[in-house]
Amino acid sequence: MSERNIRVEPIDRQAVEDQEVEIVERKGIGHPDSICDGIAEAVAGALAREYIDRVGEVLHFNTDETQLVAGEAAPAFGGGEVVDPIYLLIVGRATKHYEGQAIPAETIALRAAREYLAETIPQLTFGEDIVVDVKLGEGSGDLQEVFGEDEVSVPMANDTSFGVGHAPLTETEQIVLEAEHRLNGEFAEKNPYVGSDVKIMGKREGDEIDVTVAAAMVDEHIADLDAYIDAVESVREFVEEVANEHTDRTVDVHVNTADDYDEGSIYLTVTGTSAEQGDDGSVGRGNRANGLITPNRSMSMEATSGKNPVNHIGKIYNLLSTQIAEEVVGEVDGIRDLRVRLLSQIGRPIDQPHVADVHVVTEDGVALGDVEDEVRAIVDAELADVTGITRRVIDGELTTF
Repeated sequence: MSERNIRVEPIDRQAVEDQEVEIVERKGIGHPDSICDGIAEAVAGALAREYIDRVGEVLHFNTDETQLVAGEAAPAFGGGEVVDPIYLLIVGRATKHYEGQAIPAETIALRAAREYLAETIPQLTFGEDIVVDVKLGEGSGDLQEVFGEDEVSVPMANDTSFGVGHAPLTETEQIVLEAEHRLNGEFAEKNPYVGSDVKIMGKREGDEIDVTVAAAMVDEHIADLDAYIDAVESVREFVEEVANEHTDRTVDVHVNTADDYDEGSIYLTVTGTSAEQGDDGSVGRGNRANGLITPNRSMSMEATSGKNPVNHIGKIYNLLSTQIAEEVVGEVDGIRDLRVRLLSQIGRPIDQPHVADVHVVTEDGVALGDVEDEVRAIVDAELADVTGITRRVIDGELTTF
């Protein structure tokens, strides 16, 4: 019997895949909320690595309050211009002085933001299309003994909070997640008219799936309205192909449904993001730690991006619960749906949650008792290795949005 408080019980609902109505959303990497998530997490990773390089430990910081104020743009076929730049403010705390050493936390943050934007949203010219500011208050430095290069100790939870994860993904969830990834990946590489701000909403009613795509088009690569219409249709066809790889259900794909061709009202942008024109953003308002927004499932409202990966439960437990759920479903046969909830209590070691609550829907013919011991053992092992989440975050192996 494990010393950890692990509970395994039947879930109090049908498997999501079997429910009559399912709703799933993903905000793409160029959505204003995702821009904030991405920069906050890039800065967090840069600070953590810099602290380890300089002092051998991860010091106190959090950058999870980053905010974006939309700019103003004048898109035009063949290329328009940004009139008023986007403004992004990196807000939080960071340790700037430690044992007599000054650490340039704000410079590190600006460099990380610039590099992240250059890699993920190259249409945004740093310092022109987007102005990035940073205001980091002084951190307390109280984590210096928590996480070093040579020796890992299990830290105490910084808060009484919880994280939630689930597995496996439903067909609709897979479609929404992969469609955005691939539109911003292989499709955009060949078709640069698609901007990084791709928002996808999936709705399933019974066996009919509707996918609604809002795809910002980059004006430089769109010659006229006919070219725009062709671009919209190519996005629709691509998403339909992606969807059909994941389901035998009926799929209808709709792209840029607010367009009015007669009025000339279309989703044309200079930079490929709605942040250039009136759409503000904040960390934690978009995708959850698994990259999706899933109202059919339990979710934590914590902002995962930008939090310190050493002892901040809002980050660690959301990532860990998702990892546990995926590991259980991958290793244990007979599970149709699984939810993991991890609750911390401030001051307790993070490998000893106040409760690890696992809810299971088994396949027909499989009893909970048939799988309970296997599930419990995996949860126990994953909790024992909780500091592995910290390392993977710092090494950039885990995404938070």
